[in-house]
Amino acid sequence: MSNPEVSAQLAADLPDANLPDFVGVLGGGRMGAGIAHAFLIKGANVLVVERDEASAEAARERVESAAAKSIERGAVDGNLDEMVSRLAVTVDYDDFTDRQLVIEAVPEDWELKVTALKGIEERLAADAYLASNTSSLSVDGLARELKRPQNFLGLHFFNPVPASTLIEVVLGEQTSEPLARAARGWVEALGKTAVVVSDAPGFASSRLGVAIALEAMRMVEEGVASAEDIDNAMVLGYKHPTGPLRTTDIVGLDVRLGIAEYLASTLGERFAPPQILRDKVARGELGRKTGKGFFDWTA
Repeated sequence: MSNPEVSAQLAADLPDANLPDFVGVLGGGRMGAGIAHAFLIKGANVLVVERDEASAEAARERVESAAAKSIERGAVDGNLDEMVSRLAVTVDYDDFTDRQLVIEAVPEDWELKVTALKGIEERLAADAYLASNTSSLSVDGLARELKRPQNFLGLHFFNPVPASTLIEVVLGEQTSEPLARAARGWVEALGKTAVVVSDAPGFASSRLGVAIALEAMRMVEEGVASAEDIDNAMVLGYKHPTGPLRTTDIVGLDVRLGIAEYLASTLGERFAPPQILRDKVARGELGRKTGKGFFDWTA
């Protein structure tokens, strides 16, 4: 069964909504910590591996703080001490050995991801699963670098992970049907909705989201309207929860630039980054994380 057919069949079938007992996450930044938090509050034993001790401690604080806030808000039931007891944070890839599923959540750089995925796969059991949180890079291309491509797929989470209700399940040409079905079950068990797509540049979400955002940037560049008015047009006119430029600030202008450059190289000039985006990234105006992007976040 080809992957488009698998996607169509999965859309109709009900999966088994079960999580692996032992889950690993490589990278404990904002996204990685959010993924770890999502699995932790649903009962999994979660291991986060970071590059050094300082980063590991910061990752632990992020996950524990998110778990505490979930309990305080009443979003989840449970005891924080018990929850935290199922969280481990280390700097050693060898600790992935007992994981049934590991999700790579390092920055969107091809060489970095390939190196990370190879390093994880070397430690995993033959029947363990490996996923990348890439938002645009080719799942098939990454799979070709691995020894067990049938055990690999994309799981594209969205920021902020706790609030987002979507996970994009990206199937490579060699992704096994049992893994594809299991992944949709994991998404359901996390209380989110799966969109199942075959590997293509930008998948579904990034391709559409970036296309809208780039056109919004060109409109600012051309003086059509202010960033605030363009965003309000999409929020009020099309019921988008957040406008494309504010979303870009949240995602990070540097991240959006990288995705746009990749899409332009694979899909053509219609995804070429506008100069206003390149200029802002060059000035260090990367959005919310630096205090300024298309909007001022210092307040």
